[in-house]
Amino acid sequence: MRTFTKTQQNLDEEQLIARCKKGESKAQRVLYERYADKMFRLCFRYMRNEPDAEDVLVKAFMKIFSKIDLFDYRGKGSLEGWMKRIMINECLMLLRKSNNFNLVQDHEAQKVATQASVEGKIAAEDIYALVLQLPDGYRTVFNLYAVEGYSHKEIAEQLGISENTSKSQLSKARASLRTLLAKNGIYHERQ
Repeated sequence: MRTFTKTQQNLDEEQLIARCKKGESKAQRVLYERYADKMFRLCFRYMRNEPDAEDVLVKAFMKIFSKIDLFDYRGKGSLEGWMKRIMINECLMLLRKSNNFNLVQDHEAQKVATQASVEGKIAAEDIYALVLQLPDGYRTVFNLYAVEGYSHKEIAEQLGISENTSKSQLSKARASLRTLLAKNGIYHERQ
């Protein structure tokens, strides 16, 4: 049962942050409810399964609430960006901890199967499904670079790999995605 007043539900970001910094549990709940779906989808892109994505989501929100007093509000969107970085870092930590983050060789990527749409047309959900089918190393670098906008230098620092390894994994991820698209009768023309 929700006990939020209209005022609490309609707090702007800055007011919500201020109340979370005071440790108000109702404000924390409002923050969680505003961002949980979006952050879960972000976690799922890296983790590939719901239980792991949920674990990361919970751990990351615990970290957000414990570190929010260190957050410096810089305008609309700064909170979401800060939270996304925490979510991504938690995903990468779990991948490293569970030894799921493996940089793979070309022949391993060829084993990837997919169930994309037929008739040569592909929806965003199908592309998303293809990305989820990539091996962990490819998928992680692809997400960090193509979706999150990290540079190869930043990816290398985050993952403890060289910039060239990051570039190689991205190239292999793209090649694997092109192969998967072609298997489904969808051909990507290089520009």
